[in-house]
Amino acid sequence: MTLVPAAELAARETTRWPGESPEYRAARTALLAEEIALRRHLESVAEQRRALPSGPEVTGDYAFQGENGVARFTDLFGPHDTLVVYTYMFGPQRERPCPMCTSLLSAWDGEAPDILRRTGLAVIARSPIGKLAAFKAERGWRHLPLYSDGDQAFSRDYGAIAPDGSDIPQLLVFTRRDGTPRLFWAGEMGPDSADPGQDPRGAPDLMPLWTILDSTPEGRGTDWYPSLTY
Repeated sequence: MTLVPAAELAARETTRWPGESPEYRAARTALLAEEIALRRHLESVAEQRRALPSGPEVTGDYAFQGENGVARFTDLFGPHDTLVVYTYMFGPQRERPCPMCTSLLSAWDGEAPDILRRTGLAVIARSPIGKLAAFKAERGWRHLPLYSDGDQAFSRDYGAIAPDGSDIPQLLVFTRRDGTPRLFWAGEMGPDSADPGQDPRGAPDLMPLWTILDSTPEGRGTDWYPSLTY
């Protein structure tokens, strides 16, 4: 399918704002063309991701402690053939979890009922389940399924533990469409792929916080991060 050029679509847009100058309109229309091109590129990348060949089989017999008891890895799928896993930076060495992860998961908690209509979802951390559940209650989270990786086998195998024993956040997607659980996709944009002056981040960014701040003139800033308390 041949798409209308982004610049042409932008030029067709008739939105005008009270008091805008010709200079503002010209710059905004040029930016709109870039935004349309970005949207198209994101969809192109998503199509490429969906077309990945069959990934490696999950061979570990992983068990987790959930809020309702022990769950095997395949239990995390629920009724679905796809599972999204986030490894939460809340290892046993931490008194409190990572503020950045917590900010992300606070947003995901509201989306979890919708996500769970389409796919399994599990947030896995290495701290005991009692500690995780207590923090969930403190934050007022209602929907996120939390699991403790007590023996840390899953966390070791899937890159959630650094060589020094610290936590690494991971976003992992698994499938079992042929009855065999497999890794479908995992985030691989880390410190080595970050551009100068930027923290490591994926594309698209998973955090609504940054999407909102990116639309402001101040942007994300370089010296501010979410906090557990304000």
